[in-house]
Amino acid sequence: MNIRRFREGDAEKVSEMIIHTLRISNSKDYTEEEILETEKQMQPENISQRAGWTHFYVAEDDDKIIGCGAIGSYWGSETESSLFTIFVLPEYQGKGIGRKIIETLEQDEFFLRAKRIEIPASITGVNFYRKLGYEYKDGIDYPDEEHLYRLEKFR
Repeated sequence: MNIRRFREGDAEKVSEMIIHTLRISNSKDYTEEEILETEKQMQPENISQRAGWTHFYVAEDDDKIIGCGAIGSYWGSETESSLFTIFVLPEYQGKGIGRKIIETLEQDEFFLRAKRIEIPASITGVNFYRKLGYEYKDGIDYPDEEHLYRLEKFR
């Protein structure tokens, strides 16, 4: 398994991987309508745009994209960053790949310069991030109107 920076030619495969993961892993926590809405935001053009303003990484296994994650500035801040678009194919979950993606993001310059890092975490992923030291922002331990938990870590 290898983690590397996103390349423009990765957008379609990353999009397919995310949509497959949403349909399998996230469908137990979200309605069909919510999954479809998220799929619209994960089309190749959206992935390419996100890679343009974040540092976007992909995890590969024998040239197959099996996971991804991104880090960028929190609303333009120099002292705060956010993690985005963290997904691992269902058949690779539970094997330490998500942890390696987070470790890679936590070595990125956006993380190293930040005093605070935020994750808009899905219901599906919240416990994973909490195991890695991210806590509920402002102690709010329930999802917001976007059906996401806001988690954060201070450095």
